[in-house]
Amino acid sequence: MDELIGRLATNASIDSAVAEKTVGIILGFLRSEGPSDSVQALIDQIPGAEAVIEASTTGGGLSRLMGGGLMAVGTRLMSLGLGMSDIQTIARELFRYGRDKIGADRMGKIIAGTPGLGQFA
Repeated sequence: MDELIGRLATNASIDSAVAEKTVGIILGFLRSEGPSDSVQALIDQIPGAEAVIEASTTGGGLSRLMGGGLMAVGTRLMSLGLGMSDIQTIARELFRYGRDKIGADRMGKIIAGTPGLGQFA
């Protein structure tokens, strides 16, 4: 997890705490919306991923009010102070990291199999 957070913080010029929250939000979204076998393979390759996903889902009422899907993820990420270009940079870096961990084919399945994600690839 530290490697991924460091990469995101450096490449997106964001604080490491924001990077960690971002990873949890995005992985949680992928888990709920993406192809489960490929997403779980990715999560399994990131030590500490389960903990950051869990921490990102404890938002309670606000998360439930925003609903689901990519728009809700965008809203949550923007509430962390991220702009659209930050989110695109983070997504691309996360996809690169995923390709390194589970291979291009599986990462491609996640991107293709998750509604709306292709625009960030």
